[in-house]
Amino acid sequence: MNQTKITTDDNKNSKPAETESTTTVPEWLTETINGGSFRHVDLETGTNGWASPPGNVFSLRSHNYFTATKQKSPGGDYLLSLAAVDWLTSTSKKLDHILSRPDNRVIHAFKTSQSRSFIFAVNFQVPGKEHYNLVFYFATQKPIPSDSLLHKFINTDEDSFRNERFKIVSNVVKGPWVVKAAAGKFGAFVAGKAMKCSYHRGYNYFEVDVDISSSAIMTALIRFMLGYVTYLMVDVGFVVEAQTEEELPERLIGGARICHMELSSAFVIDDDVDGKKSSQQRRRMMGAAEGNHSE
Repeated sequence: MNQTKITTDDNKNSKPAETESTTTVPEWLTETINGGSFRHVDLETGTNGWASPPGNVFSLRSHNYFTATKQKSPGGDYLLSLAAVDWLTSTSKKLDHILSRPDNRVIHAFKTSQSRSFIFAVNFQVPGKEHYNLVFYFATQKPIPSDSLLHKFINTDEDSFRNERFKIVSNVVKGPWVVKAAAGKFGAFVAGKAMKCSYHRGYNYFEVDVDISSSAIMTALIRFMLGYVTYLMVDVGFVVEAQTEEELPERLIGGARICHMELSSAFVIDDDVDGKKSSQQRRRMMGAAEGNHSE
């Protein structure tokens, strides 16, 4: 694993980074937000796409969580901004280490711009008759404080630490009550304790691959939810779990809202046995909207 560390703020008393929404959005980030086949849509009325909900829709461990009967508080600002969400399907194999692929539209835009930003991706490998992937991409232009849990999570050599800390928080905003009831039992859980997670560190990026098929319980839940997916609006957030009082309060890495997804809208990755793109896809970037091509 490449252990090159990200640029950090060496001031140990620095405050956690504020959400990137308060800064000017670079051109490459605008490209990734608007250039996907899985579209950026309206937060309240959008369909078959993704949006960025306010961090306060999530509840996280507060300053006095360990002393005040497990008290939680609204999530607040994100540490990283949402750059894109891709909904993909592979005809031949499970897709691992998405950011290592030269045809990945987000990493392509990032490298072409020669940006000094940092990308954090979460790749959900969704079980089914075909190989599906729901990929969340987050970015920051600011240094991640060197004394933060996120910095430690990214730069540690210990996957065991990551497996104990990477937490997924979620909420079904709209959908049948039966789905809300089932999903509510998993409103907050540590991914590495429930499923197999793989971690990939690259130059100016970090990726978490979450293999849902490694858990029979999670596989059953996701298959159940996929049956209602066009009726669902779901918020998903990511946190490095605080386990001591000194690590409080928890901070959101990032979050996204998935709005009434159509399974059939997944971008098809048609790799051959050598992992190369088919002739029909030799120019179009993975996950890109029609008309978006590589240079």
